Amino acid sequence: MNHKIFSLCALMFGLATQPLLAQQQVDYKLSFPNLVHHEAEIQATFSDVKTDTLKVLMARSSPGRYALHEFAKNVYSVKATDAQGRELPISRPGINEWDISGHHGTITISYTLFGDHADGTYAGIDETHAHLNMPATLMYAKGFEESPAYVTFNIPQGKNWKVATQLKPEQGNSYFAPNFQYLMDSPTEISDFDLAEWTVQENGETKTIQVAMHHLGSKELFNQYVAQVKKIVAEERAVFGELPDYDFGRYTFIACYMPQAISDGMEHRNSTMIPSPRPLDTSMDRLLNTVAHEYFHSWNVERIRPKSLEPFNFQEANISESLWLAEGFTNYFGDLMMARTGIFNTKEYAEGVAGDLNYVLLSPGRQYHTLVEMSRQAPYVDAARSVDPVNRQNTFISYYIYGSITGLALDMTLRQQYDKTLDDYMQALWRKYGKPEKPYTLSDLEETLAEVSGDKAFAASFFQHTINGTDLPDYGPLLARAGLELRKAQPGTPSLGTSALNITRDGTEITAGTLVTSAAYKAGLDRTDIILTLDGRKIRSEKALQKALRQHKPGDTVPVTFRRLGQPRTTTITLDEVPLLEVVPYEAIGKQLTPEMQQYRQAWLGSKAK
Repeated sequence: MNHKIFSLCALMFGLATQPLLAQQQVDYKLSFPNLVHHEAEIQATFSDVKTDTLKVLMARSSPGRYALHEFAKNVYSVKATDAQGRELPISRPGINEWDISGHHGTITISYTLFGDHADGTYAGIDETHAHLNMPATLMYAKGFEESPAYVTFNIPQGKNWKVATQLKPEQGNSYFAPNFQYLMDSPTEISDFDLAEWTVQENGETKTIQVAMHHLGSKELFNQYVAQVKKIVAEERAVFGELPDYDFGRYTFIACYMPQAISDGMEHRNSTMIPSPRPLDTSMDRLLNTVAHEYFHSWNVERIRPKSLEPFNFQEANISESLWLAEGFTNYFGDLMMARTGIFNTKEYAEGVAGDLNYVLLSPGRQYHTLVEMSRQAPYVDAARSVDPVNRQNTFISYYIYGSITGLALDMTLRQQYDKTLDDYMQALWRKYGKPEKPYTLSDLEETLAEVSGDKAFAASFFQHTINGTDLPDYGPLLARAGLELRKAQPGTPSLGTSALNITRDGTEITAGTLVTSAAYKAGLDRTDIILTLDGRKIRSEKALQKALRQHKPGDTVPVTFRRLGQPRTTTITLDEVPLLEVVPYEAIGKQLTPEMQQYRQAWLGSKAK
């Protein structure tokens, strides 16, 4: 979204003179009289309307999301009145637009919102909370993009609910946004949440960090969680050397860990929405990993921002070529922070690296798209939904994970060849583009890498062959410097080349499209085929499948009978070797961890917070 720097002094002056000068503004009132059925009643009053017809819209996309979501589908009972309460006619030129005329300068539009999906994109309303993403909640009007907005939340009677939001508090439960973009970027949790906060003194300023958590756990678990979040904040601050200047001096973690929540993490300018149905007592490390990722976004993406996302368009899918850095490098640092804080030990961190390497290196997707093109695929995959089967298991690799292992490769290369780090690169991007809030281009990223490494040819080659190409390095030697061994996890073990199997008494069904590089694909097997026999043995249990495979070794060719669309078929399959990789610390496998390796590992995975 378009994160404009606004002057608080000018803003205060404008508000002070409001009674003297007519001013366009929007006033929202939200009430929740029907919580049990997931409804909110919303009024939006647009003052000083300057056009004969006011175009009122629901968003189709949301900050941090890149696909279309059509939020208008959850809006109904729409009415419009003028300042005297007279009903005004409404026309509908589109599924997400309401046109209103005959208003004489002021229009109040009222509607019912249904919300039963408490994630980072939609709205979730029930008897325990109102969990609101603003694009899924609030109508907005053309011509009011730069107008201030005031939002009042009417707390249901008998509820001990509070409001957690990055909107600026006014009086009571009323809040302020300086413009439309900031309003849409301000998720809100209204519930009986636990709250903790602390301050960071920096450059003569006080910055407040808050954790607002709606959950069913104990106060002790909440305090443990907050203590770990403090460590994450400190480590991420150390990467950049300073915290961002939060617009109202405050950053809020809005956590909703309730059974009805949907696992998600969604970054915003001065807050993040981090819902999950997982409880604190069994899933704290996993939940904190999401915290580490989303908080890193308060630098990378919210302020170090690609020009292709400026300004954010709420009526179209938003496409960027740079999500490999915006999301992928954030993913790399999110995991890295878990090691630097000590929440993950070396073994746990190495297992995560292995999972990422397996996903990317064993995928055929690089045959089809570059890293830049994977980023541009976001509108199809980022919480987008389709009813038709797709071939993405072959053609797509998530820019989150692909970007993450690219960040790993660049970090190791900078450390081993240039005595620099990926931390240095992110600091340089922060100084040049994040702190002054100057959107970057791909060429800006390449230029900055050349400056950090001192090697223009290296930067040009990296962008040509890895970012705009599909080249990746041999990770084994890179990780060995840290005393980590990359090796096959199950050498010599035969495989059909697919794990997407549903084994029943009728046979073994392939439940997902097969990879073009796999034995199953090369044998002509695909989704919905039911394997009946392998080498003459009936395959009606996992035990039977493993027994049949144990009779062979990778490279053996064996006969297969299967059923497709009700008809029996036969083929032969040349068995794969299980391709999975693992990353293990030297000390765990009896190899010598030298002092040089220990020093390197500490410089990479050790704490940087002071």
